[in-house]
Amino acid sequence: MTSVVPTSALSDGAAGWPRIRTVGVDGMLVSFGDRLGEPANRAALAFRAALDRAALVGALETSTSLVSTYVRFDALRVGHAAMRAALLSLLAARDWYGAPLPEGRRLWRIPTVYGGDLAPQLAEAAQAAGMTSEVAIASLSQSRVRVQTIGFAPGQPYLGELDPAWDIPRQKALSDRVPEGALVVAIRQLVLFSVTTPTGWRHVGQTAFRLFRPEADTPFVLRPGDEVLFEAVPPEQMARMRTDPDGGARAERLE
Repeated sequence: MTSVVPTSALSDGAAGWPRIRTVGVDGMLVSFGDRLGEPANRAALAFRAALDRAALVGALETSTSLVSTYVRFDALRVGHAAMRAALLSLLAARDWYGAPLPEGRRLWRIPTVYGGDLAPQLAEAAQAAGMTSEVAIASLSQSRVRVQTIGFAPGQPYLGELDPAWDIPRQKALSDRVPEGALVVAIRQLVLFSVTTPTGWRHVGQTAFRLFRPEADTPFVLRPGDEVLFEAVPPEQMARMRTDPDGGARAERLE
């Protein structure tokens, strides 16, 4: 069953959004669009924060994807109809597409080596974006991007959106391996890898940032809503960055 909230009061909601859909026997998904865009991502992040504050009866956990908020609930304690009604009531409370982002966000500055042997696909990605390598480095290193969601691997962020010039496709074939800390690009997004993995995204930068720390109380370092600047540094700094637990990164609170 899908419920659609009227969008007359939602400044950036396209017709038919947001929607509530049932996921399995104990989940509901509130989606704010069918494709990634800043307003839909903002809405998903803000709505999840509001859900957590509201502490709805029977709600057990929440999470977000690029444009959706998921809630898992105790189906023995609260029925589907009651949970759907509670979500509809919260959705109607405000324009989520223009809502403030969650509190407690941070701005991370992560030193990044672009191109060369450490990130060998920079020139290829730059050409696909219609740029020289130098212009591409300037564009990527000066783009302040939001952690839109965490997924695919533990603690791994999808970040964006980049300038429209970076709406470049994935590769037709996979790269066999990129290392942990690799910064890759495609479809106006950056991904920072938390593990060594094959990928169809182009490897344009390399960091020494450790995203997944299972020994820590908070094993995922970046959180949805955080912002990141991948600041360009010379390759000679990589050895020193690798001796730092944070890879040379530093964070400051945004709110």
